[in-house]
Amino acid sequence: MNDDQLLRYSRHILLGAIGIEGQCRLMAAHALVIGAGGLGSPVLLFLASAGVGTITVADDDSVDLTNLQRQIAHRSSAIGQPKVQSAAAAMTAINPEVHVVALPERADAERLGALVQAADVVVDCSDNFATRQAINAACVAHAKPLVSGAAVQFDGQVSVYDTRSAASPCYACIFPPEATLQDAACATMGVFAPLVGIIGSVQAAEALKLLIGAGTSLAGRLQMLDASTMEWSEIRLSRDVNCSVCGPHLRAANASDTTVP
Repeated sequence: MNDDQLLRYSRHILLGAIGIEGQCRLMAAHALVIGAGGLGSPVLLFLASAGVGTITVADDDSVDLTNLQRQIAHRSSAIGQPKVQSAAAAMTAINPEVHVVALPERADAERLGALVQAADVVVDCSDNFATRQAINAACVAHAKPLVSGAAVQFDGQVSVYDTRSAASPCYACIFPPEATLQDAACATMGVFAPLVGIIGSVQAAEALKLLIGAGTSLAGRLQMLDASTMEWSEIRLSRDVNCSVCGPHLRAANASDTTVP
């Protein structure tokens, strides 16, 4: 770590739970962020400012005037540009040492598999149920921790799904793929601008903690925020052994651990 890096990351290095060793872990890490909108904006900016070495961001959307009320990674001058291009410019303006891989695409299941496999942590900042399920399935298949967030109107939620631990549920344990859920779009329901900043900042914090190996993650806990009253509530989550996504992986792991006398 050179002198400029010691200065840039000095406030992290001063923290006993991070120090030079933890900061070096961040600089060597690879984060995958799906979505460069309301949630993705604070996630991407904080991961870049914290010095995560490689950040891959995937989003097939372009910057629109209606985005600027809450998507703080983008500027008026970026209207019409791919969101990943706009976000990458904002990230490198904060920290030119970060390697940003900007993918202007909507990743399908096969593509997600390759992207997830290459990452150390995955942050889901998408805005639809099908994409969340596809991301979760890839994370389960490749045993990668997933930081998931959602926000609409004044309501937000955030959790970590980390099936590297046998007790930790996956996203599908809590929100089964076969469930009939209607996506709540900001375009039709609205969203309180600071809410995505709050939830996205928590996602960034959880991702950084996972990469550093510091503190206790939100795995097994779903935190929910009512921003109209600024009240948080929490639900404890457990793994569903019959989950159609992580259940087979759990049973296979248990079978391999069983010894015949």
